[in-house]
Amino acid sequence: MLFSCRISSFNALLKDFILKKSSGNFRLFIQNHSVGNRTYLIIASIVVGIIAALAAVLLKTVVHYLHLIPEYFSKHSTTGLWLIILPITGIIITVIVTRIFFRDKLEKGLGSILYSIAMKSSRVGKDKMYSHIITSGITVGLGGSAGLEAPIVITGSAIGSNIASLFKFGYKERTLLLACGAASGIAAVFNSPIAGVVFALEVLLTEFTIPGFIPLLISAASATIVSKLLYKGQLFYLVSHEWYLNAIPFYIVLGIICGLLAVYMKRTTLAVESYFNTDSRRRFKMITGMILLGGLIFLLPPLFGEGYDSIKTLLGGHFSEILNNSVFQGLKFNAWFILIFTLAVVLLKVIATSLTIGSGGNGGIFAPSLFTGAFTGFGLANFVNTTGIATLSTPNFIVVGMAGILSGVVHAPLTAIFLIAEITGGYTLFVPLMIVSALSYFITRYFEPFSVYTKNLAKKGHILTDDKDSNVLKYLKISDLIETDFIVLKTTENLNALVDAFVMSNRNIFPVVDGNNEFFGVILLGKVKEHILRKEMYEVTTISELAEKPMTIDISESMDSVMEKFEKSDYWNFPVLNNKEYLGFISQSSILASYRRTLKRSSLLF
Repeated sequence: MLFSCRISSFNALLKDFILKKSSGNFRLFIQNHSVGNRTYLIIASIVVGIIAALAAVLLKTVVHYLHLIPEYFSKHSTTGLWLIILPITGIIITVIVTRIFFRDKLEKGLGSILYSIAMKSSRVGKDKMYSHIITSGITVGLGGSAGLEAPIVITGSAIGSNIASLFKFGYKERTLLLACGAASGIAAVFNSPIAGVVFALEVLLTEFTIPGFIPLLISAASATIVSKLLYKGQLFYLVSHEWYLNAIPFYIVLGIICGLLAVYMKRTTLAVESYFNTDSRRRFKMITGMILLGGLIFLLPPLFGEGYDSIKTLLGGHFSEILNNSVFQGLKFNAWFILIFTLAVVLLKVIATSLTIGSGGNGGIFAPSLFTGAFTGFGLANFVNTTGIATLSTPNFIVVGMAGILSGVVHAPLTAIFLIAEITGGYTLFVPLMIVSALSYFITRYFEPFSVYTKNLAKKGHILTDDKDSNVLKYLKISDLIETDFIVLKTTENLNALVDAFVMSNRNIFPVVDGNNEFFGVILLGKVKEHILRKEMYEVTTISELAEKPMTIDISESMDSVMEKFEKSDYWNFPVLNNKEYLGFISQSSILASYRRTLKRSSLLF
C-alpha cells in the first residue's frame, strides 16, 4: 500500500514536471517543490560539469585515435615527409568542415568568451558546444602545432551558458555556469579540479563570493570524476624531485627568462593573427602559412601537435630523442647541438602555433605555453649542467618552466602554480613555482598589461576589469538610451518656429539641423527668454542666430567617454550624432537609471 502511494505520488510529480517543463517554467516547478534557488544552481553546476567532462573525454578520444596515424608513419616511414603532409591535411580538412558546416564563422580563442561575458550578457552560441571539438580535434590530432585547452574551455563555457538559458537563469547565474563549464573543461583535460576553478576565477570572472565559489568547485569535481571514470589515460604526468636552496638564483633567472619569452610569445601571436585576419590575399596567406608550418615541423619534429610527448621524453631524461625523425639525427649525441636545437624549438613554437591557427586550423595557446616553458626550463638546466656551473634537477626546471610561461602568457599565475602542483602529484615545488610564476607575471605585465586573450578586446573596450564602475558602464549602450522626443528646428526658420515648438514641447532644449539635416547646434530655452518676449524679433531673428555649439556624443563612443564628458561639463543632456547626422539626446538621468538597473542585475552572485 505504502509502495503504491509512493508510486502514485511520483507519477503525479513526474506529470507535474512534464507540464511545467513544456510550458517553459522548469524553474517555477523546482521552486514549487521546495528546492531553493541555490540548490537549483548547484544541481545545474553538476549537470554542466558532467556534460563538459563528456565533451572533454570525446575530444581527447578523437585526438587519441587520430594520433594513431602519425604513430604509424613514424614507425614505418623511411622519410619525414609525413611531418609536412599530415598537419597540412588536418588544416585543410578543418577549413572545409568550417566552411561547409559552420559557414566560416568559427570564432577562435578565449577572446570570444570574454567578449560574450562583457558585451553579450554571457550568451554563447549553441554551435560552440560542438564546433571546437570537431575542428580542434582534427587540427591537433593530425599534427597541427596548437593546444586543445582553449577549445575545450570554449566548449565548456558554451555548455554552461546554454544550460543556464535553457533553465531560464538570469545573467548572474548564467555567467557563473559559463565559468563552471570552463573550469570543468580544464579539470577534465588535466584531472586537476583546483586548477580548473582557479583558471575560471583568474581569466573569466572579475569578482566572486564564497557562495558563488561553491558551484565552481562542485562542477570541476564532477567533471574530474567523470573524466577519470571514462578516460583512464592522462595527457602527461610529471614527477618532481626535492629542490634545494642553492638552486634559488637559477629559478630567479628562469622566471626572468620566462617573463621575456611570454612577452615575445604574446606579441608574435597577435602580430601573426593580425596578418592573417586582413582580407587582402587571404587564400595566398593560408597556403603560404600551411607550407611554412610544414617546413618548420619537418625541421623541428617536436613542434608536431601539442608537444606533450616531447615533454615526456625530456622528463624521462632521454634528451637526445627530441631529435628523432629530424634531419639532425646524426647530431643527437652532441650536447651543444641539443641546446641549439632546444633554443630553436623555444623560439619557433609560437610561430608554428600562430601559423596553424592563422592558416585555418583550430587550437589554442595554452598547451604551446606549457610546451615552450618545458623546453625553456630544460634548456636552462641542461646549459648549467653541461657547463659545470652547478648541478640542477632538470625535471624540476622543466616543470617550473611550464608554469612560468603559462603565467606570463595567460596572466594567470595562480592557475599555473596549482595546475603544475596538481599534475605533479604534490606540492614539492610550490616555492619555486611561486617564484618563477610571479616573476614571469610581473615582467610580462610591465611590458604587456593585457593577456594574449584580452589585448585586442581591451583596445576596443570589450572586456571586464577589476573596476566595477567601468564594468557596469560597458553593459550600457548609447543606442538604447537615446531620447528622441525633441522638436527639431531648421537653421532657416525664424523665431516664430521656436515659439510654436515651445508651446507644443515639454522640453526646454531644441536641436537645430541645417538644410542637409546635419546637426548645427542647440537652443536652450533659458538663454533665449529675452528674444521670445520681444514679438518684433519673431520675423527677423533666425534660428541659426540663436543656436549654440554644444559638446556632442558620437554613437560609437564608449559609455566611459560619455560619462567623462558629463563630468567635465554642466550639461544634463548631450546631442547624439552618427557622424554629423542628429539622432537624439542622451541624458544623465537616463544613464543613471539604467546604471542602477544594470548594477543590480550584475551584482555579486548570491
